Formats: sequence, structure tokens, C-alpha cells
Amino acid sequence: MFLKTIHLKQFRNYQEQRVDFVAPKTILVGNNAQGKSNLLEAVELLATLRSHRLARDRDLGRDGEALGQIHATLERQAGIGELSVVVRRQGRRTVALNSEQLRRQLDFLGVLNAVEFSSLDLELVRGAPEQRRHWLDTLLIQLEPVYAHILQQYNQVLRQRNAFLKKRQETGDRRQEKEELAAWDAQLVTIGSRVIRRRARAIERLAPLAAEWHASISDRAEVLQVKYAPNVPFTETHPEGVQQAFFDKIEQRAIAEQHQNTTLVGPDRDEIELTINQTPAKQYGSQGQQRTLVLALKLAELKLIEAVVGEPPLLLLDDVLAELDLNRQNQLLEAIQDRFQTLIATTHLAAFDSQWLQASQILSVNAGQIFSDQ
Repeated sequence: MFLKTIHLKQFRNYQEQRVDFVAPKTILVGNNAQGKSNLLEAVELLATLRSHRLARDRDLGRDGEALGQIHATLERQAGIGELSVVVRRQGRRTVALNSEQLRRQLDFLGVLNAVEFSSLDLELVRGAPEQRRHWLDTLLIQLEPVYAHILQQYNQVLRQRNAFLKKRQETGDRRQEKEELAAWDAQLVTIGSRVIRRRARAIERLAPLAAEWHASISDRAEVLQVKYAPNVPFTETHPEGVQQAFFDKIEQRAIAEQHQNTTLVGPDRDEIELTINQTPAKQYGSQGQQRTLVLALKLAELKLIEAVVGEPPLLLLDDVLAELDLNRQNQLLEAIQDRFQTLIATTHLAAFDSQWLQASQILSVNAGQIFSDQ
């Protein structure tokens, strides 16, 4: 797939800007806070309807504007398509495909695939479990767009069950309480099991790819293991087995939930364990090891999406080269070559050799305006 054009209107710090992409690699160069990351964020939104900055829609429009718009032209093996996203300061966002507004945002997902790698991703190793879950969920949405709907359903049921647990002390009708809780349990288990099984399958496919990349980057000196550690431990992978394990765990935690008035069981408490040579990377990995690990995860994402979708996704590199030493930079640039359309945001061009620069489209970004350097 190849992103041919993107047109931003009142998005972040852009008043109106169109970019035509003419090479497999585009380098966006400029000082910090000029709009490089904002352009990559727009592409990420087209791919996943999510922002790695976890921004709310009202923050995405330009200051004082009621709405912000992203329009793009994408070339795929099946033909050329037009995508657009409109975010609003108030009200729901709207999405359109080939000028036709879609009723379900789910139908927009999977048209454009992209892997985003920024300096914020280094927190994948150091940060809280929530960041690793968000990373895995964003990947899953691209592998299986219906997952976005499943995750939304789960979060809704979780909120409703928590609301019930908080108010049940007030009703006093124990029998009615028990019946209502059983109904919420059944919904949580049914939908939560779908989340768990999909996460388990994704890690099962991603882990060997990441391990191979990591071995290559570390000259076979280190062994990376990526393991899914669900809050609901299960031995049977079929739906009924996972659901039974879920019910069992809810029963075990029933008294604690009664005291704390909140749900203590489910995939919202999952962890993804990352170890290097059987040592937790979070606690013991050096900064260099942690960067190698994240780089391996991102390269594995590229390979997995390509294998599932059948076309290479876009790669978005947001000021990440400065975080990598020369060896890791070269490994990354070597892996990309011309196979993946790549958009790179950087403050300087020193990291690129002359061959790369000659093969790239170079654009300068300054205060929400983009100019060609060629």
C-alpha cells in the first residue's frame, strides 16, 4: 500500500496543508514543536482511529476551531481509495470512505495499515501494564478490525458492572442482587473471553518474530521472550475453557470485590511480560537493551501485519532515530529499505547516509507549514 496524498484542515497546528508523497521514504525535518509529529498522528488516526498520544478529539482540532479534517488518497493492490476523518470539538467524529460517510467506524478500520514508532514507545518496557495493553490492542485492531468493537463492548460492560457493584449495597434485596450480578458476570465473561483469546493468539504469532529480530540486532547475544500473562489464567484455549476459567476466577475474588465495590477480574488487568535472557527487561534491562527490545517489537509488528493483510503497512518513525545508537539505526534502516513506505520525523539529517537521502523525499516543517527541499 502507498499513501499518495494527505490533506489537513484545522488539524493540530495546521491551518491547511496538502502533501503529495512521491517516494517510498519521506523525511520530515524541522525543529521540535513545528508539526512533524502532528502529520504522523494524522496518518495513525487514518489507520487505527487512535492516537498514541491518547489525545481526545477536542484536542485534535486547531485552537478555537469547531472541527479538524484529515483527507487522504491511498493506493492498494485492489485500487485507489479516498479516506477522511473529521474530528469535532463537540460531538462525535465522522469517517468517510470514497466520499461516502460510514455509519459504523468499524468499517473504516483496516483500509490503511500503519506501524507507529516514537520515542514514547520506549515506555513499552519501562511503563505500566496499561501501556503494553494499549500497544497490543492497537496492533490487534489492524489485524482484526472487529476487535475494536469487541474491546468497546468489554469496556462498556466493565463500567456497568462496576456501577452495579458500587450501588448494590443500597438495594437491600439480596436475591435480586444475586440474579443481577450473575447477569453482569455472564456478559463480562462472554465478551472478556473474546478479548483474552485474541490477545493470546496475537502474542503467539508476534513473539517468535520479535525474538528473531532481537537475536539479529543483538548479534545472537540475547534471547527475547514475549509472553502474554492474562489476569485469568487458562489451560484450555477453546471458548468454553477460557469462559470457565473466567467464572472460576470471579468466584475466587467475589469477597474481595464485595469489599472493594469494583471488578477485580478480567483482561483490563492483563500483563505482557518482556524478558531478556530470562530476566525481566523492565527491572534489569539497560537503556540500550530496552531500545533493542522495542525496535524488535516494532519490526515484528511490520512483518505480522504484512503476513495477515497481504500488503506491507506504512511505517511512521517519530523522532526515534535520535534514541537509537548507530548500530540500531542501521538495523532499522536496513530492514525498511524500499519495502515499506516510511514517513520519518527528525530534527536533523545527520543520521542518514547519502544513498538514503538521495532516495528520499525531504520536506521541511516549520510552524504548521510544509515545504519541499528538493
